[in-house]
Amino acid sequence: MNILDRYILKEFIKIFTLMLVSLIGLYLIADFFERMRMFLSNNATLRQMASYFLLNIPMILSQMIPVAFLLGTLLSFGILSKNCEITAMKANGVSLYRISLPVIILSCVICIAAFLLNEFITPYTNQKVKYVKYVEVQKRERMGSFKQNQIWYRSEKGIYNFSVFDPQTNTIKGIRINFFDRGMNLYERIDAKEARWEGGRWIFRDVLVTTFPEDGIPVLERIPSRVIDIPESPLDFTAVQKSTEEMGFVELNRFIKKIRSEGYDTIRYRTDMHGKIAFPLVNIILAILGISFSLKSERSGGIAQSIGTGVIIGFSYWVVFAFAISMGHSGTIPPVIAAWAANLILGIAALIMFIRIKT
Repeated sequence: MNILDRYILKEFIKIFTLMLVSLIGLYLIADFFERMRMFLSNNATLRQMASYFLLNIPMILSQMIPVAFLLGTLLSFGILSKNCEITAMKANGVSLYRISLPVIILSCVICIAAFLLNEFITPYTNQKVKYVKYVEVQKRERMGSFKQNQIWYRSEKGIYNFSVFDPQTNTIKGIRINFFDRGMNLYERIDAKEARWEGGRWIFRDVLVTTFPEDGIPVLERIPSRVIDIPESPLDFTAVQKSTEEMGFVELNRFIKKIRSEGYDTIRYRTDMHGKIAFPLVNIILAILGISFSLKSERSGGIAQSIGTGVIIGFSYWVVFAFAISMGHSGTIPPVIAAWAANLILGIAALIMFIRIKT
């Protein structure tokens, strides 16, 4: 690494860090006012509020890194161009491609760091955030746990075991409920393919009811549909079920294999799994895009215009990404295409602009 590379990286890292800290601060302020009513209504302590926001920082960091990288690239190269430093570098025989190389290499390093953050740190802190919210702040008793990719829940009436709970549709799949009397004797077991929360009650479908008399042979009864009276609502199971944000790529992949082997739909989970790889890689695309816009009008004085246009295009990535992911969740398009569509579109545009930069 020569002096020029160190200088470019130094200028970029200063602005990138400033942008990242500013974005995290703005996010925390907005989230604070949004959650304030919940904290006040539950008489949350300062420690609980501080824990909630501090544990949210890794998740915010993973979301804000691409934005900060785009803004850092636009501003750092825009300032270099405005101060005629880019012109001086070109006059000494350094091409624009070579000038941008340190930041592009750094974007690759940031991609790896962002993936590792989402793989090992963010899932853990997201779980702790849920615990602080539901158990410490809202004072809900923790009745269940997520073990071996399944929900285990201890109720007043028995013990539940679910393969999957989808909070988006309030649907449970792969149900096994064991009911016990006061002497902890099993008197009834319910197995069902799925249950859906409709009209304030759980409607079970494809149900097998097994009754265990005190003196006799177990009695089996198969029912197409039945309302099962259990006291829990979807909110009780939401606090137990791990969301895709609480699982890394490897853990989510194992979870998908498990529920697929049991015959359940995995489209939503496969879309999110591919998104865990696609999203960190956008840092490289936004770095190339930011460099292209910053150097597009080197002497025309159009730095502000280039930055504005670049920011609009950069933020449009999140709109396209979210829209494609939602289509992937619904099964309209394949999960791989849903996760990578925004990267592909923006990547092609960034590559074309970068190639057309005058060296």
